[in-house]
Amino acid sequence: MNRMIRIAAAAALALTLGGAFAQAAAINGEVKKIDEGAGKITLKHGPAKSLGMDEPMTMVYRVKDPALLKQVKVGDKVKFEAQESDGGYTVTAIQKAK
Repeated sequence: MNRMIRIAAAAALALTLGGAFAQAAAINGEVKKIDEGAGKITLKHGPAKSLGMDEPMTMVYRVKDPALLKQVKVGDKVKFEAQESDGGYTVTAIQKAK
């Protein structure tokens, strides 16, 4: 029984820490332009620590999946995640901010 409690506690801790990391990677922004044909989105955003950006800026990003562009429209406040690659920065997830 003791072992079951330890396993449950470890699982709960892992879920809590995993959620904290996911929140830390989320970047707050606003959609300024969408170019579905090119698979790109222009976002005005605050600091993006996960990308090494300490200052707010407006940037054009590629999107990993073009379907992401259908989830938002110009003017929407969003939370997004992005990663850096050889070809620049790519949005890997985006959703309207609540």
